[in-house]
Amino acid sequence: MLIDKSKEMFARAVAGAFASAFPQKHAEVGPNEVFSYEYVLDSIERPKDPRMGRFAFPVFRASKMLGAKPDAIAAKIAEIANSELERMNSRRILSVEPVAGFVNARVNFDLEAHETLRAVLDLGTAYGSSETGKDHTVLVEYCSANIAKPFGIGHLRTTILGNSLRRVFHKMGYDAVGINYLGDWGTQFGKMIVAYQKWGRGGSEQEESVYDLVDLYVRYHREAETDKSLDDQAREAFRKLEDGDPETHRLWERFKDISLAEFKRVFDLMGIEFDWITGEAFLNDKIEPVIERIRAAGLTTVSDGALIVDLNDPQLPPCLLRKADGATLYATRDIVGLLYRWEKYHFDEALYVVASAQSDHFKQVFRVVEMLEEAEKTPPDQRIAHRARHVDFGWVKFGDKAMSTRRGNVVVLEDVINKAVELARQKIREKNPELKEIDKTALMIGVGAVLFSQLSVRRQKDVSFDWDEVLNFEGETGPYLQYTHARLCSLIRNYRSPIAADIDVGLLNKEEEQRVIEALADFPQSIRDAARNYEPNHVSTHLIRTAGAFNKVYQRKLDDGKIDKIISDDAALSAARMAMVKAVQVVLREGLYLLGIEAPDEM
Repeated sequence: MLIDKSKEMFARAVAGAFASAFPQKHAEVGPNEVFSYEYVLDSIERPKDPRMGRFAFPVFRASKMLGAKPDAIAAKIAEIANSELERMNSRRILSVEPVAGFVNARVNFDLEAHETLRAVLDLGTAYGSSETGKDHTVLVEYCSANIAKPFGIGHLRTTILGNSLRRVFHKMGYDAVGINYLGDWGTQFGKMIVAYQKWGRGGSEQEESVYDLVDLYVRYHREAETDKSLDDQAREAFRKLEDGDPETHRLWERFKDISLAEFKRVFDLMGIEFDWITGEAFLNDKIEPVIERIRAAGLTTVSDGALIVDLNDPQLPPCLLRKADGATLYATRDIVGLLYRWEKYHFDEALYVVASAQSDHFKQVFRVVEMLEEAEKTPPDQRIAHRARHVDFGWVKFGDKAMSTRRGNVVVLEDVINKAVELARQKIREKNPELKEIDKTALMIGVGAVLFSQLSVRRQKDVSFDWDEVLNFEGETGPYLQYTHARLCSLIRNYRSPIAADIDVGLLNKEEEQRVIEALADFPQSIRDAARNYEPNHVSTHLIRTAGAFNKVYQRKLDDGKIDKIISDDAALSAARMAMVKAVQVVLREGLYLLGIEAPDEM
C-alpha cells in the first residue's frame, strides 16, 4: 500500500474531468503533462486549512495553457468530476469543490479511518511497504570517508542521508545496495608514509589510533613549510606505493586497517550499515583498460601533455583523465567505478550522495560515460549514464571553524555524539531516575538528536551545526519523536487488553482524531516521495506532523478542564482510541527506523 485509495480515485476523477472538459488540449500533451493521471496524483496537496477538504489539486499551470482563469477551470473540473463520481456511486469521495484556483476533495472519513487502521494494525512494520522496486536494483554510495583521518562532522550528512535512502528503497521493494567508497589513494599517502617512517611510534595496530595518524599528517605539513625536501620524498614514496613496493604497501595497509577499525566503531554507534566497502585503490588495475576504451572511441585529445575529453558543453570544462605527469584523477576513477558497478550489479539507478560542491564533477563523469556509450553504439537498454544520479546536499557548517585535517581543525563526529549522549543521560536522571537501562536509552536519544538535526532539513540546504539546536529536546526534534513513541508504548502497556482494528470508527469523530487518521493514511506517500526525490526529509516532516496530531489528542481537555483520557470507563471508546494509539506507535517506530533512528519504549 503506497497510495491510499481515496487519493487514487480523486486523481483519476480530476484527470478524467480534464480529458472530458478539454479534449483537444488533452490530446496534445504527453503522459507526464498537466492533464495526466500521473501528474495529477503527484501534484495533489493537503489544503492548508483541513476544513477545506482532504485533498487539493492546483490548476494554475493549466490556466496558462488553456487561456482561462484558474477559478473557471477549477469550477468546470469540479462539476464534471462530481458527475462522474455520482455515476460511479462513489463512497470514498463525497464531493469535489472549486476553491480559489484549486480542486478540493472531501472524503468519507469513516471509510478512510476503517481502512487505514486495519492496514496499519494488520501489516505492522510492513505498513507502507510496496513491491514498486521488485526485481530492480538501486546503488547508494554514501560516507566515502578518507582513511588516516578521524570521522569528521563533514561526513555526517552524506552518511546518514545515504543510510536513510538505502532503507527507504528497501522499504519499497528494491534491492538497495549501500556502498562506502573510501578515499584510500592519492599523493597524500606518500606524505603519510614519509611522516610515519620519520616520526611514527612503530607500535602494534591496537596501540595506534587514527588520531596518531592525524598528528603525523599535521606534523608533516608543519615541517614541510621549512624543509622543502619532504615533498620530494613524499612523491617518491607514493611512486613506490603505486609500483607495489612491499614496505610502502604494508604501511598503507596498516593505515587502512587502523582507519576501518575506527570507522566501524562510529558506524556501530550510529547504526550505519553498508553492503559493500570498497575504495579508490580497488580500481587501480581497471583504469588503463577504460582509458584505452575512451581513446579508441575517439573521444580524447592531448592538451599541454594531459589527456582530456572535450565535453562539447559550454557550461562544463573538459574532463581531465590523466595529468601530464601520468597521474589519474578523481574523475577518471569515478568513470571507471561507474562502468565497473554496472558490470557487477546491472543496476537501475546509481546514486552518489555527495556534497553540492561536486556538482560539476559528476556532470563531467556522467557526460563522458554518455559520450562513450554513443560512440560505441551501446544498445539503449545497456546504457547507464542516464541511470546515474548525483544526490547533492548542502554543507554542515560548524561555527567559524574551517574543517581542515591539514591544520588539525577537524570536528570529530564521535565527540559530538558523546556530548549529545551525556546531555540525554543528565535529562533522564533529572526526569526519570528510576528508568531501567539509562545508558542505553541515552545513547538512542543522543544519536537520534544528532541524526534528526540533519534529516529534518531538506538536503540541499546548508545546516549550521548549533549545539543548542541539536541538543534541544523539545519542539520538532528527534527526542520529541522518541518521547512521543515512548508515551504511546506506555499507553499500550497500561491498557492491558488486546488491541484490534475491529472497532467503531464512528467514535473517533472529533477533529483531532481525524487529523491523526489522515496522517497515518499519508505515511506510505511520504515514503514514495522520499524515494522519488531522494529526500528523507519527507519522512521526517511526516513524523513531526503525525506526532503533533496525536499529542493534540493526548493533551485535549474536556469542558470541565480535565484531560480527555485515552483510556476511560467507556470500553468501546477506549478500544477505538487505543487502535489509533497502536497505529501511531507503529508508524512512528517504522518512520524513525527509515531515518536510522531507534525508538525507545521508555524515556
